[in-house]
Amino acid sequence: MTSRTAETSAPILPVLADRWSPRSMDANHEISDQDLLSLVEAGRWAPSAMNVQPWRFSVAKRGSELFGKIVSHLGGFNSAWSPRCSAYVVVSAFTNGDKDQPGSTSQFDAGLATAQILIQAEGLGLKAHVMGGIDHVALHTELGYPENLGLLVVVAIGKGAPAELLEGGAYDREVAARTRLPLNEIVLHGLPNAK
Repeated sequence: MTSRTAETSAPILPVLADRWSPRSMDANHEISDQDLLSLVEAGRWAPSAMNVQPWRFSVAKRGSELFGKIVSHLGGFNSAWSPRCSAYVVVSAFTNGDKDQPGSTSQFDAGLATAQILIQAEGLGLKAHVMGGIDHVALHTELGYPENLGLLVVVAIGKGAPAELLEGGAYDREVAARTRLPLNEIVLHGLPNAK
């Protein structure tokens, strides 16, 4: 795989600059239980408003029954490339916070936990790709989650593989230049020289 390091206007940590979301995964890579534990530990130690920790994870290795159930509820595009990944992590969050009060930051907190999983994957030499293209209702039911546990995303994790293993639109996306909005479009106040 070629380098996809982000071009930044100021230095950032390599684990952040090198992180990206490939679709081409090595179908022969088997993730270890230790690496899976490491990933969810990273998520567990994310910041959380009032330490409520509203996130919940369901983890499935390729070849397991749960992995197959998750695949069956992915959107068409995601179901085409992601079954070659080594594991899925389903990220959910409770919709109520501490003492049954509304948890207005629960999805934000689950997003932080997901980000830490992504960075931990990069640190382990793995790649991760967050997917929102899933049948949320069907997968929620399949996993037997309670009504107040909202299913958010599925993260595909594995070893990156050459883009040439993909076809069509998936290949085109894999080799496209990495882009982000310029800083002057996202920093609204405080950095007049942001580019």
